Amino acid sequence: MRVIICGAGQVGFGIAERLSSEDNDVSVIDTSHDLIARVRDTLDVRGVVGHGSHPDVMAAAGADEAEMIIAVTLYDEVNMTACQVAHSLFEVPTKIARVRAQSYLHSHYSNLFSRDNLPIDVIISPEREVGEVVLRRIALPGATDVVEFADGQVVMMAIECREDCPVINTPLSQLTDLFPDLNATVVGVWRNDKLFVPHSSDQLLADDLVYVISVQDQVRRTLSLFGHEETEARRIVIAGGGNIGHFVASELEKGSARTNTKIIERNRERAIKVADTLRRTIVLNGSALDQQIMHEADIQDAELMVALTNDDQVNVLCAVMAKNLGCQATMSLINDLSYQSFTATLGIDAHINPRAVTISRVLQHMRRGRIRQVHSVQKGQAEVLEAEALETSPLVGTPLRDLDLPEDIRIGAVYREGKVMKPDGETQIRAHDRVVIFAKTSAVKKVEQLFRVSLQFF
Repeated sequence: MRVIICGAGQVGFGIAERLSSEDNDVSVIDTSHDLIARVRDTLDVRGVVGHGSHPDVMAAAGADEAEMIIAVTLYDEVNMTACQVAHSLFEVPTKIARVRAQSYLHSHYSNLFSRDNLPIDVIISPEREVGEVVLRRIALPGATDVVEFADGQVVMMAIECREDCPVINTPLSQLTDLFPDLNATVVGVWRNDKLFVPHSSDQLLADDLVYVISVQDQVRRTLSLFGHEETEARRIVIAGGGNIGHFVASELEKGSARTNTKIIERNRERAIKVADTLRRTIVLNGSALDQQIMHEADIQDAELMVALTNDDQVNVLCAVMAKNLGCQATMSLINDLSYQSFTATLGIDAHINPRAVTISRVLQHMRRGRIRQVHSVQKGQAEVLEAEALETSPLVGTPLRDLDLPEDIRIGAVYREGKVMKPDGETQIRAHDRVVIFAKTSAVKKVEQLFRVSLQFF
């Protein structure tokens, strides 16, 4: 696929890195000579210096043959204009834009992004999507990654197996025998810096990170089975009152009235604005690295500190400080991949990578076939996909045990007519079933083939 990416910052670079590794023809546009030089030097992509919304620059990037444009510059208006130019002058079929300003996304103006107005096919709001990831992590503190599929009826969780985990050193097939009514499937294991799809004879070991696909109403039971019975935090301190921090706080206010939330925001004007829009959240003006401010926020009594500023270093340091001052658990927003490798050694309980969230959203629209949702895990080493089976799919009508499925994929759940089924060897997938699959990156193209529309369908 030929793709143009406008913006060579962290998100644009990450998308280009992922797409180029899958043999797509990628061009990257940015006004910065340094960023384009980095792209050219490190990736197998074409780099173009210029303004992403200028027609001549887009033409130089190959827009006349492009199948998709992904506009992720720092400026909403540039991203929107780039999509308009790509549509009006070059007839690019698929247009994706990152839009940060929440006023553009208000429900009153939902008609703005339509073919007759601003022809953008997919709007990515990173602040809102990252905020939703934070909220899911708060709701399920025992999981290090949480994603919902199939209209929220299926949940993928990454769960750490500690020394006291009740199911370690037990073959996975035996777990099925012990808990026959548990609708949950282990689909992937991260062990000693390697990711693999387990067999039924494999055992889980202490320090494994296990990827489990579960039906929604058995999520907490599944976590308990793996030794995680942490309760949802009620006393929460948020560092950073930006778009993400404000979104998280406002959503927490809509939830349980027992949740006590405080925000620490450095910018005085922003702190006043946030305080005016929230009803029950206390907003403190000051630095999250100031111990006095931390004490004013009662960090010593907090159950969770969520660091959501725009500065990775601040997020790391204030999480470490919060833990030292008595906070029970911490979560940090971290963009820089190099920081993520040592968060655990610093005592940071969970981290969220906004770039990974955005890349997963883009991949959903890159995947061929009836792929409805994609979530990338372990820095792109695997994906969890939700796909719809059509009549022509080779999956349909044959028991799973009789299918010659690739080694590096595992079907975790089948969603049929509003019900979630745990797959076994006898399961036969029907047309229009939605299937949630864990696949290593090397097997993703095979998954696409399984769900691609065949010419016989027409």
